[in-house]
Amino acid sequence: MVHDFKRLPPYSEEAEKSVLGSVLLNAEKVMDLCLEAGLTPESFHVHPHRAIYEACVDMWRDSRPIDLMTVGEKLRVRNALDGIGGNTFLESLIDATPTAAHSEYYIQVVFQKHLLRKVIECAREAEDDCYKDDDARKVVSRAEQSFLSIADLKAAGESWPDVVQGNMARIKAIADGRGSFAGIPSGFRNVDEVLLGFKESEMIVLAARPSMGKTALAMNIVERIALGKTTDRQPKAVGVFSLEMSTDMLVLRMLCSHTRVPTHVLTKGLISETQTSHIKQAADILGRAPICVDDAGGPDIDTLRAKARRMKKKFGVAIIFIDYLQLIGARGFERKSRNEEVATVSAGLKAMAKELRIPVVVLSQLSRASEMKGQRKPRLSDLRDSGSIEQDADVVCLLRRPCKLSKDEESDDPTLAVVEVAKHRNGPTGEIRLNFEDEYTRFEDRSHGVDDHSFMIPEDAGHEEPLPV
Repeated sequence: MVHDFKRLPPYSEEAEKSVLGSVLLNAEKVMDLCLEAGLTPESFHVHPHRAIYEACVDMWRDSRPIDLMTVGEKLRVRNALDGIGGNTFLESLIDATPTAAHSEYYIQVVFQKHLLRKVIECAREAEDDCYKDDDARKVVSRAEQSFLSIADLKAAGESWPDVVQGNMARIKAIADGRGSFAGIPSGFRNVDEVLLGFKESEMIVLAARPSMGKTALAMNIVERIALGKTTDRQPKAVGVFSLEMSTDMLVLRMLCSHTRVPTHVLTKGLISETQTSHIKQAADILGRAPICVDDAGGPDIDTLRAKARRMKKKFGVAIIFIDYLQLIGARGFERKSRNEEVATVSAGLKAMAKELRIPVVVLSQLSRASEMKGQRKPRLSDLRDSGSIEQDADVVCLLRRPCKLSKDEESDDPTLAVVEVAKHRNGPTGEIRLNFEDEYTRFEDRSHGVDDHSFMIPEDAGHEEPLPV
């Protein structure tokens, strides 16, 4: 198809005039509507209209009155009055707009035309990229990000007073017992008491040395969120990027963990008829869970973010888990240090959480420093490859099992697992104690010496749904 570049871009001169005329007639009302809708000077295609609106925005921010005389004076000071046609042009805007009552309609027309021009601009940039760059995945990622950013244009117009009032409404709802600032519950009471759930736009890092159970803990949380086995009882779609383990292995571990059948018993074909029945029942339950898994290995951060955007759009995932950070690369860092590459990946994951406005839980490895220094407890400084992980994360949890650390005073308890909240940008830090059943790769709450077995299917289970928590 041949593009006709002689066509005029989408715009409505009449709507632009009507918006500006409405502003001159009733700036106190109409300027608020313009800023709330996200109108910027670039939203006006006709150059004189753009200059007038820019002057109005500056005057509004300075709390100066806006009318025919003051706007004309502002433009005269900027040496722009003659360029737009003088005071006569400003008067014509008022003459073309007998009332400001329909200003919201005019504003929406101008905003929609602006969006259409942005779509055309992004499409042309993507087309140019196709001829300049041979890396198709990189071109697709940039194009996808550009198009998605168009949808966020309106959000940029939200004013500070509106944000404050919106949060006051949430506070009032909490005071009335109708709301909460808590995020998505993990399904573990001990974890939720400290973190108050996984919150929107946060990057949560769960770090541990190999074989401590960080993948098991993450998948236990995935299972509980997806099945609604949390305090809010609401199943939520969960996205999982499993960069180390295949989807088949994840499913196998989840089935065995859910039914408390040791994985090695299943793989050796030694399971009983009862265990087989329980696994079949668990497969029916987990098969309906809204979990989306991507197990493509070795992605770069741009590819992963592109997949996450599609995952959010297609499946509506409420939270994303990534296992694990050090397996993600960054294009263009082949000849640079690993520290710089991991810093880029970490910053990209934080940006992804903010862009998608969902929590992103990232698993991370710890360095061997703790092992080299006598099996001590892990610290924030042990995060592997880059200190940027600690800086970018909103929450950092360090998982350890004392029985594997010779210098831990609680090393004689083989079931104890400790999740130390070493960084919590918006809350307290401290230790969370859980039980870990190594044979089933399953974590449970550790409270008053009583384990939480709410997920276990009993011997006489004859129903298809799991027992309530």
